[in-house]
Parts: sequence; structure tokens; C-alpha cells
Amino acid sequence: MPSELLKRFPPYTPKKGEEYMNSRQLGHFRKILEDLKAELSEDIDRTVHTMQDEATVFADPNDRASQESDMALELRSRDRERKLIKKIDEMLAKIEAGDYGYCEKCGVEIGLKRLEARPTATLCIDCKTLDELREKQLAK
Repeated sequence: MPSELLKRFPPYTPKKGEEYMNSRQLGHFRKILEDLKAELSEDIDRTVHTMQDEATVFADPNDRASQESDMALELRSRDRERKLIKKIDEMLAKIEAGDYGYCEKCGVEIGLKRLEARPTATLCIDCKTLDELREKQLAK
């Protein structure tokens, strides 16, 4: 996730006694997600145009291999970004549905600080930790 973009947003500071995921908080996270999506979309468009402009056929096999390797790496990065855009769209839908900010497994609050760090988080820290422990155990 492009952390440079997240750093541009001041962290949300809740007022004392403020209800979790009220309209101000939802607006804050909607803005972050929309800006992140716009930036990722621009990066993808720029990559497509760059790849079209730089589609040169090199006579030297080493130059051609290097270009293909660079393009493959770039395409992998853009594929990850495409998946992130899909996840952002899901989070925006959750905001509209009133489900944003709550753990998909246990239903507790994910927490503002966790969402500031990872606005696409779907699990609270406890459920995420358990998932990671299970993954480690299955990988052995």
C-alpha cells in the first residue's frame, strides 16, 4: 500500500466520547480510500502508456531479455495494485453498507489506529494474529 499517500493524511483524532465509525470517521476513511484508488489507477494508466511508448524491438538478445524482464516486473507490480483497487472498492462498499471498521470474523471494532495504517484491513488485530499463526503452522 503506498505509504506516502497515507502519510499525507493527518491521523484521525477522535473527540472524547465520540461514537466509533460515525459519519466523520467514515468520511475520513472514504477520502483516504478514494485518493488511494485514484493514485493507483493513475499509476496503472501511466504504466500502460509507458509500455506502449517503449515497445522497442532490440536487435541484441541481452537488451531484449532485459526489457522483457523489466516489463514482467512492472506487470506484476501493477497486478498487485489492481488487486488492491478491488479491495478498496470492497471497503468503499462496506462504508456505504455501514460495515466498515468491524472485524469480519468476530465483529469487534478493528480500531482507528489499525485502519489508519491499513485502511483495507478486514480483521481485528487478534483475528489477524491467529490467522498468521495458523498460516505458519500449516507452512511447516
